[in-house]
Amino acid sequence: MEKRLISVDRWAEGSQVYFLTHLHSDHTNGLSSTWSHAPLFCSPLTAKLLPFKFPSFDLSLLRILQPGTSHTLTLPSTTLHVTAIDACHCPGSIMLLFRGDFGCVLYTGDFRWEPHCQKASRAKRVLRDVLHHLPGVDVLYLDNTYSNPVYDFPPRHVAAKQVIDIISSHPDHDIIIGINTLGKEHLLVEISRVLQIKIWVWPERLRTMHLLGFNDIFTTDTSLTRVRAVPQYSFSIETLEALNAMRPTIGIMPSGLPWIKKSLQKTELLSGSFLTSRYKRGKWNANSEAQIDKHIGHIGSPEKIHQFMYSVPYSDHSNFEEIEDFVKFVQPTSLKGIVSSSSCYIEPMYYFGRLCRVNQPIPQLQNRHKRKESDTGVGEVSPKTPFGEHSNAESDRSGRKTLKGRFSGVGVSRYSILRRKHRGAKIQEDNSPDQG
Repeated sequence: MEKRLISVDRWAEGSQVYFLTHLHSDHTNGLSSTWSHAPLFCSPLTAKLLPFKFPSFDLSLLRILQPGTSHTLTLPSTTLHVTAIDACHCPGSIMLLFRGDFGCVLYTGDFRWEPHCQKASRAKRVLRDVLHHLPGVDVLYLDNTYSNPVYDFPPRHVAAKQVIDIISSHPDHDIIIGINTLGKEHLLVEISRVLQIKIWVWPERLRTMHLLGFNDIFTTDTSLTRVRAVPQYSFSIETLEALNAMRPTIGIMPSGLPWIKKSLQKTELLSGSFLTSRYKRGKWNANSEAQIDKHIGHIGSPEKIHQFMYSVPYSDHSNFEEIEDFVKFVQPTSLKGIVSSSSCYIEPMYYFGRLCRVNQPIPQLQNRHKRKESDTGVGEVSPKTPFGEHSNAESDRSGRKTLKGRFSGVGVSRYSILRRKHRGAKIQEDNSPDQG
């Protein structure tokens, strides 16, 4: 215990300093209003939102890391250098580049660096400038949520246009959009801007929107709009069927994976083609915005997975091609995924080990129920929340029927397809394996 140095998105006792990449519930599991182990470092926006999530939190423990800047921390046992970098995942999300006696470690947290995203381009320049003065990254802890070639969904602005087109094509329907307590704000803002309407959100979400500076777009008055953004845990086919008994209503689930909350027919199986065929018709080209837009007409319509429900591929995580480009850019010595799953685990080394500076053996891609950590200096990485996006803890309030199928060589089970939970990592002073 006394040898632990850094904890990222992990909240057990024993580390000298703690870091929070962002405020999604799977990254704050174990953090509470009474937590008081050591200083907690995060971005300014996360620090602004954190008291709303943890009302009695001791704010004297918070330390601010301004994205795009480097900081030197003097700890009891060593000096630590850390650079915060915008992860472009949700408000306040950051990557963390650590340098010290242990070497150089980059922890992405959850991220989406899309081609032609200005924020991502600025963040990439920051990382490039820091890496230019270093021998290299020893370990890259990677958001491997979609580290499989079947995940070929479009940029967020394209998916946002798809959502707007669905809403426009249903002028007489109420619209229900499933979101989390944090994230996808810009999707809702774009809907409001293009359609010139307000968006309904629940009261707690309205307060978050105001903290984020969105003061005129959102409302809690249902009489002012037909478009409502609701918590994901309340979004289901059953709910939509009940609403349609009163008024025509459609639901839109913006996610890298479709939400399926009912049993398939006995003859139906989930497959990679079911999930991704509509996006494979056009390859997302990073050479120019014009080339990207040229492919919009080739990807087909968003999946209509029920007469009242659409799944739209709007994801705040990088797709496979973006992850691959990121690993090529960083060229780490070794690579570890921060996401594991109780139903399947996508080992990033299987696809990206060849991109590391030191040629890494390719592990077997297989189904796992537990991930074993035999590497030195790093704590366990636990499963992540459902759907590949960040459902909050509320998302799993009730039991669901089981789905079974095969997904690109990886076993799939339960309604969520991929049931994930995330708990971060610990970095130690020495090379002894983590005992926590």
